[in-house]
Amino acid sequence: MNQPHSQTTEALREPLQDAAEIRARFDAARRAGKRAKDAAESLGLSEGAAVAAHAGQHEFALKATPLHGPWVELLQGLEACGEVMALTRNEAVVHEKTGVYRNVSGSGHIGLALGEEIDLRLFFDRWHAGFALSEPANAADKPPSQSLQFFDRHGVALHKIFVREATDRAAFNALVARFAEPSASVEYVAATPAEAPRADAQIDAAGLATAWGEMTDTHQFFGLLKRFEVERQQALRLTQGRFTERAPKAAIKSLLDEAAMDNTSIMVFVGSPGCIQIHTGPVRRIEPLVTPGAQWLNVLDPGFNLHLREDMIDAVWIVRKPTSDGDVTSVEAFDTSGTLMAMFFGARKPGTPELSAWRELVARLPRLS
Repeated sequence: MNQPHSQTTEALREPLQDAAEIRARFDAARRAGKRAKDAAESLGLSEGAAVAAHAGQHEFALKATPLHGPWVELLQGLEACGEVMALTRNEAVVHEKTGVYRNVSGSGHIGLALGEEIDLRLFFDRWHAGFALSEPANAADKPPSQSLQFFDRHGVALHKIFVREATDRAAFNALVARFAEPSASVEYVAATPAEAPRADAQIDAAGLATAWGEMTDTHQFFGLLKRFEVERQQALRLTQGRFTERAPKAAIKSLLDEAAMDNTSIMVFVGSPGCIQIHTGPVRRIEPLVTPGAQWLNVLDPGFNLHLREDMIDAVWIVRKPTSDGDVTSVEAFDTSGTLMAMFFGARKPGTPELSAWRELVARLPRLS
């Protein structure tokens, strides 16, 4: 998935310098009902900066302990902790999976987690800081909320891991102690605006279409974008009618509703700048929710929750990519900043053709002329 634009980070005010003031104002925002990210941004801070201000000794409820890498080794240590909840999000979508971190590996800056439930693609060159967080539960008889949270150099959250009832807390605390670096000081830098895409006239559209038709694996698509120096949605537009089609914004809800009704197994990809998190399997409980200022489309299933800002969808594309196993079809949603919100595929593994049920589902989706 392409890197989300840092539009929220760019809009932040000059950061507060006094950690005590940050803690006091962040605590007040949280008590007023704001989520951590929103509370931080209400102070003109990135979420990572607000978390970093809670390191060390202080009287506030939220405690943050800086962590050190190697990050792949830390994630490998999670298997002994048992079931946890993995969370990856961007500005418009939150993807939550409950399970065990298994088969975690890394090569250079690239990492993988290939468990049955926790399925991740990790880009460790974007991982700038990590913290273990602890916060008292709302009820006095409940254990504290504990998590591991990782941020890029702009303070944008990349990936989070939350303790759940079935988690082995002793193993989790031992893992935190192993990677704790309480004296570490974390600094962030402001994000710069993303470069504007090249003009369509500067793109070799014919060459792009030819190379697209010669793909044998979906992963070659990222190299194709780089080779032709073309932005993702621009590439979809330049190949419209041959490999891509536009769909209305409501197509995402239709897709989820149809998949739930037909019990079609799908894959749901959601990415941050440093992690792509994948759900593979059916979806069952699809729940729209309208709140003040937001329209949510939710999947609320055991082990998998998706929270998608339907009101932030700006464009939906149906995309066909040739592979050695036949064509693979995705449905891709982009937000108003041009950022890829989420991608949907039919459940499949390399070496197997695309599900006919998925192709039939996509064929039923409405198109825009």
